Amino acid sequence: MKAYSRISLLTAFALVSLLAPQLNAQDWVRTGTNLGNDRIRIAAADVKPVGDDPQTPALKTAFDFTLYGDLAGAGIFDLVSKSLAPQAAPGSPQEIILSQWSAAPANAAMVAFGALSVAKGRLIVSGWLDDARNSQNPQVLGKQYNEEASLDIARTIAHRFADEIILRLGGGINGIAETKIYFVSSRSGTKEIWVMDYDGQNQHAVTHLGTISMSPRISPDNTRIAFASLGSEGWAIRMYSLEIGRLVSFPAGVAGGLNQSPAWSADGNKIAFSSSRSGGSEIWAADANGTNLHQLTNFAGPDSSPTWNPRTNTQLAWVSGRTGLPQIYTMDEDGASVQRLTDSGYAISPSWSPSGLFLTFSWNRKYGPGAPGGQDIYVMDISSKRWLQLTHDAGSNDFPSWAPDTRHIVFERTIGKRTDLWSMLADGTEQHQLTQTGNNFMPNWSWK
Repeated sequence: MKAYSRISLLTAFALVSLLAPQLNAQDWVRTGTNLGNDRIRIAAADVKPVGDDPQTPALKTAFDFTLYGDLAGAGIFDLVSKSLAPQAAPGSPQEIILSQWSAAPANAAMVAFGALSVAKGRLIVSGWLDDARNSQNPQVLGKQYNEEASLDIARTIAHRFADEIILRLGGGINGIAETKIYFVSSRSGTKEIWVMDYDGQNQHAVTHLGTISMSPRISPDNTRIAFASLGSEGWAIRMYSLEIGRLVSFPAGVAGGLNQSPAWSADGNKIAFSSSRSGGSEIWAADANGTNLHQLTNFAGPDSSPTWNPRTNTQLAWVSGRTGLPQIYTMDEDGASVQRLTDSGYAISPSWSPSGLFLTFSWNRKYGPGAPGGQDIYVMDISSKRWLQLTHDAGSNDFPSWAPDTRHIVFERTIGKRTDLWSMLADGTEQHQLTQTGNNFMPNWSWK
């Protein structure tokens, strides 16, 4: 077990076995993640460059690359390979010949295309989505963007266009191309809070505290980060404002003991966290301004890692060691109606899905000396307590966090002495490494 997990749980825990049945593929489709259904075959034509501004080629390349990657990673498309697509770059609905895209070898059902130009320092992109098999009324979407020209803006516009496409074709669920992932990285020499785009691009530090910081949690409105940090007063819950670029007061987080693993309620009004200020590690909650502090658990054994049900805002899942090894439990926000979800092994780091229907967590189902089990990521359907194992035979996997579309999960993976962040679809497929530099831990996907 990693050092930071030992700190969070404050104890070590012993072995049991699991009896819950695994979800099969058809069960997984019915859970509502929109995974497992037939994927829409879509083509992304390179945008047509217009004009002779010297910035145009680089911005076009950034836009094309980003849009293709966003659609490829959405989890709902069968994306036509560039090698199978027609060579034409249609810049308007009048220029596209849909029969070229719907026929072999592309066989596209949908085509995204457009034009890009730069004028007086402004980047102008017109984008369309057409139904390639509906020649009479093909247009599904038409958008125009006009922003200050830069590579970052070219990527941002591509993200926005991709999210529009995903929203239209993905059952009304917003895309995640403009979301962020907050995490801990040691690449600067100390463990600071960092942020990156959802696809691993644009990684940069948020804090520069020169100490150990852990468990970043972004607020639902994307304005503040709550995290645990080691300071002169010991381990405290700190609050960082992204609007003013500095720490702000959170008095509930510094009242002695070991304070860790903060979690926001979906309305942004409350924060739960673990604290040993009363002796053992228990779950506490406070208003977002640090007032109205109250204790939720009071049991033998450590309690840690709370996460709110975002659909109800009145229920939490958390980790408790009251029976020995850590297990996942749920309770009402007043500490009542306690239920145990896992019944064996070593289960930690729960994250509640945006729909409120599922938990993802890290679980070593065969924990113990000489046991063959490993630390893997699982998803559990809360109502039935049936689970699906998402990672297999690939290092030690921990700290999963849901994307707001309920289709993607980010997590950390340790192989040897390296720890990096990975993303995957919520059925465990399409795993992609996001970080390459330093060691990176404890990711948290933004709410929007």
